[in-house]
Amino acid sequence: MTTGQAWDQVKFDENGLIPAIVQDAVSKTVLTLAYMNKESLQKSLETKETWFWSRSRQELWHKGATSGNTQRIVSIQMDCDKDALVVQVVPNGSACHTGAYSCFAGELLPVEEAEAKAKQGSDRYAILGELEQLIAAREAERPEGSYTTYLFEKGVDKILKKVGEESAEVIIAAKNRDPQELRYEASDLIFHLLILLREQKLPLDEVLSELERRR
Repeated sequence: MTTGQAWDQVKFDENGLIPAIVQDAVSKTVLTLAYMNKESLQKSLETKETWFWSRSRQELWHKGATSGNTQRIVSIQMDCDKDALVVQVVPNGSACHTGAYSCFAGELLPVEEAEAKAKQGSDRYAILGELEQLIAAREAERPEGSYTTYLFEKGVDKILKKVGEESAEVIIAAKNRDPQELRYEASDLIFHLLILLREQKLPLDEVLSELERRR
């Protein structure tokens, strides 16, 4: 289906709006819920950055126009009824006006501790997804005093240096036949590799897909 054909199928409500769920294309975190009208959707398609319609101000607005926290669009999908959108983006900073990475921070129904542990037990690699989301939040919010903030502010050369250092320490630990040291250093390497993937805007899912393809 071409963009033109898809455009003809979009169903706006009685106010000429359609809800748009904005999702981080890399970490898969839901960032915000906003609304688009025909003009803002058209501008989003043309510029590949998010434009919305402000219901409170009754005006068009370009996300990040004043804050610099723009959102580069990777894809826009419609639901089965054609009356809601999912917009996958690569954010340049926080999505929320409070400065938070995501607008969805408060829990209306917190997950019970036992249920959370059961879920974690059913997915032994859940921690990788949680770390990926946490690192994405650190990149967007840049909290003072955070080691992850420090790495992002120093840039790719510093991150690469840390990946190299941790790789060397993994090799030394293995050569020393020290399981405890190897566990510690391997954890450091994976953590810094996830930071590098975020800096490069490469989803962990794509790495896992490549491993699956090679299997």
